[in-house]
Amino acid sequence: MLTGDTLAGAAEPGHDAETTDAETPDVETPDAETPDAETPDAETPDAGGSDALVAALMEVERHVGEAGWDQPARGFALVRTDELIVAEPELAEKLSLRSSDQGMPPGALTAVESEDMFPDPQADPLGTLMTVGWPQTVFGCAVALERTFIPADAEPDLPDDDAEAAEFVANHPRRQDIRIVAAADRAGNSHAVARLASRPGELLAGSDLVPGLAAALAHTLT
Repeated sequence: MLTGDTLAGAAEPGHDAETTDAETPDVETPDAETPDAETPDAETPDAGGSDALVAALMEVERHVGEAGWDQPARGFALVRTDELIVAEPELAEKLSLRSSDQGMPPGALTAVESEDMFPDPQADPLGTLMTVGWPQTVFGCAVALERTFIPADAEPDLPDDDAEAAEFVANHPRRQDIRIVAAADRAGNSHAVARLASRPGELLAGSDLVPGLAAALAHTLT
């Protein structure tokens, strides 16, 4: 996992990707009440999207998970490993990156964390994504973010005031914390995984797990 904005170009928060009238999409929270029957094993996520995108996504999820919970949103550029090795041979050697000529699958991707992608931790990550654009050297991108939600049967009790609603959710005895990691690429593939803090050994996965977030990520690549 690489950290920094010098490789493959940084996300450009000032770039409005093809300025459109599209509204900021919501992050759909996967249903966590009854996940046992459909929860794939963490080592074998659903087929969907390209193998390279899924492999990079799983590496990002593992990397982010090592830092525990209560993290701000984090963004990553996904760069073709073969191109990265050509562009940064010394760094590739230092990191022991292998090319397709050395046995890696063709089209393999390396994740590069963009530390400036979400400069304001208090801002809505989806709103920020709608103002981000990636250079052509970036083939895909991924984002990791956390959400807290309550069961659907408790939602009618939510206060109308946003601040009061946030406090209500944060203090609810049945609240659930979930980490979502989603990725998209320029070939039109997307994939996502989600992990509940209360069930750390289980991983929800699928190409249509959070379509709104996937669409926002794809928007940054246009």
